[in-house]
Amino acid sequence: MTSTPDPTARPDPEADVPEAPRPAGTRPSTPARQVLRLAVPALGALIAEPLFLLADSAIVGRLGTAPLAGLGIAGAVLSTAVNLFVFLAYGTTASVARRVGAGDQPGAVEQGLDGMWLAAGLGVLTAVLGWLAAPALAGLFGGGPEVTAQAVTYLRWSMPGLPGMLVVLAGTGVLRGLQDTRTPLAVAAAGAAVNALLNLVLVHGLPTGVAGLPQWSGLGIAGSGLGTALTQLGMAVAFGLVVGGGARRLGASLRPNPAGIQAFGRAGVPLLVRTLSLRVALLVTTWVATSKGSPALAAHQVVFTIWTLLALGLDALAIAAQALTGRALGAGDVAGVRAATALMVRWGVAGGAVVGLIVFALRDAAGPLFSADPQVRTAIAATLVVVALGEPLAGYVFVLDGVLIGAGDGRYLAVAGVIQVLAYAPAAWAVQAWGPGGTAGLVWLWVSFSGGYLLARALFLGLRARGTAWLITGAA
Repeated sequence: MTSTPDPTARPDPEADVPEAPRPAGTRPSTPARQVLRLAVPALGALIAEPLFLLADSAIVGRLGTAPLAGLGIAGAVLSTAVNLFVFLAYGTTASVARRVGAGDQPGAVEQGLDGMWLAAGLGVLTAVLGWLAAPALAGLFGGGPEVTAQAVTYLRWSMPGLPGMLVVLAGTGVLRGLQDTRTPLAVAAAGAAVNALLNLVLVHGLPTGVAGLPQWSGLGIAGSGLGTALTQLGMAVAFGLVVGGGARRLGASLRPNPAGIQAFGRAGVPLLVRTLSLRVALLVTTWVATSKGSPALAAHQVVFTIWTLLALGLDALAIAAQALTGRALGAGDVAGVRAATALMVRWGVAGGAVVGLIVFALRDAAGPLFSADPQVRTAIAATLVVVALGEPLAGYVFVLDGVLIGAGDGRYLAVAGVIQVLAYAPAAWAVQAWGPGGTAGLVWLWVSFSGGYLLARALFLGLRARGTAWLITGAA
């Protein structure tokens, strides 16, 4: 039997910043080993997240076209809600890591628990509002009465799990701040497996003769929403047991601290603005794509999905950047921050280049996997060339974004995010108004996104990282 890892115990010396003395004959810690120690499990956890949607899609797809289309609408609503609250993960990572670096383990856990209590409260409030607004939210997509009804059913059955989803975000951030990305990986992998099993049974039921149980026809798409909700609540309980158990061993308080929760909420507002600006940029890009014709829009959906998947891989370095930056600044190790940042930027650019080469090589093979329409295939292949060329820049942006989040530089990221969207909007509008239709228009749109929006982010982040205003040391 294996014991549950104690995330509040003193981290592995390999993760210490600065490095702790090591016994003779052991390998010295290096920035590269510290980054890999955090990034590799984080990548696994990030990959596990899309498995929820993939499993739901495969299981619900057997019910018919309308339920699957309804799941698509409901999934878009839920993913938007969760993405808006991603500051719960980012904020806890930065604040907890700083406390750990300053040597205040009990304070680090208590601050993390404040974030988890805030997540629970926001989750309950959002779930109630979401249940009430489900018909209006699903109706915005214009999917027709049958599809909309399926989407509403899924949303309402899944809403009880929304508090769990947000607690999972905050709990993941706490453990990342404690330099532990392995436990979130274990919880995410277990959650993906349980979710698939629950949904299979709850959606389609049990055939006759299974373990002597009576035949049951299942709940349809409602079973998928219920299964996901139960899984998310179970994952939240797992994070609560791990973090809460460690808090008790350290003598840290488990009770909600109103002042701490309020302070955490205020600190999270800039990160919320930063995330909103990113979502607006992505929505603007999709809005412009709709004006280029149905084949271009279909190709955009495929290309955007591929780009998002690639971003998850590069985000593993950003997560390591958040944790290492916060811990090093908490310990007052500015030189360590600079060294780790330089290393991760090189890895981000190099990783983006490798991914870009792979995308370029497979550009013609991607289209047939998603569509039989020759126009859609041509648009996918042409647009993936632009995506491939932009991947090194994306790696640079994601890493520096993680560094500044880990440094708690949320206000700068919020202001910069708004300016970047305002700078990108005219370029996107120009493509919409004067750009050609079809494949050429979609290519110009992605040139505008990669060479405009991502480049603007790179300039703002690069200039900030070169300065010293964000290098604030200490626990807060």
